[in-house]
Amino acid sequence: MKSTILITGASSGFGKESAKLFQRNGWNVIATMRSPEKETELNNLENVLVVGLDVQDPGSIEKAIRVGVEHFGQIDALINSAGYGLMGVFESAKAEQIKNLYEVNVFGLMEVTRQVLPYLRAGGAGVIVNLSSIAGAVGLPFGTLYNSSKFAVEGFSEALSHELSELNIKVKIIEPGSIATNFRNGVVMIENQIPVYDPIMASSFPRYHQLTDHLEQSSVTDVAHTIYEAVVDGTSQLRYIVGADAHFFIDQRGQMSDQEFLARIRQYFIG
Repeated sequence: MKSTILITGASSGFGKESAKLFQRNGWNVIATMRSPEKETELNNLENVLVVGLDVQDPGSIEKAIRVGVEHFGQIDALINSAGYGLMGVFESAKAEQIKNLYEVNVFGLMEVTRQVLPYLRAGGAGVIVNLSSIAGAVGLPFGTLYNSSKFAVEGFSEALSHELSELNIKVKIIEPGSIATNFRNGVVMIENQIPVYDPIMASSFPRYHQLTDHLEQSSVTDVAHTIYEAVVDGTSQLRYIVGADAHFFIDQRGQMSDQEFLARIRQYFIG
């Protein structure tokens, strides 16, 4: 039998590119998204089942998994790709913005994982891939909420990897750089209502460009290929960094003490 993978957030970005890559490599793909009726590409591919799934709705998660298993017979791997970015002054964030971000990036990811796990256990093996970011490894100014959601994904994934190790279920974390994760483009911006932060933001945000624009940056295709490798490589490797821009920050964090690294980040963005 062909192996089957369930992918959240398959309507665009990492999720869609991964769905196409796994399909080309002979997998059955359960491609889930909030609005499957709008999909015009994946539903024309052989062995791809497009199904509605809203990570904020446990009932829709249960239904999508059930429909996928009824169609393909099993689930062998999961990619948690659904998520979005939220940037800006923490103090100006609305409670609803914070709640919604966590419901999608953290609680939704956890609920999909919780509901897929029985099928991976029944198969005696499996792989769970969670999309994190450079923001899951390094805290950067005005990324407080997005950073914290991705830090949560990293902590959850690392702990879960231990919990599942004796069940032959591997957990993998993908850490793409800024371009592939829409770190500067396409994120939701918090409207700042507190003027004292304005000059700090005006100084900090251009420095994202200045620091890493000269480096090779990860593309959606790069990330999809890394996801595929994480699923099929058969190793227990936990983290996969994608892009020189991601390495720029993550490697420095590994080479310095906390105090040295914090000072370096403030020098880069604040000082």
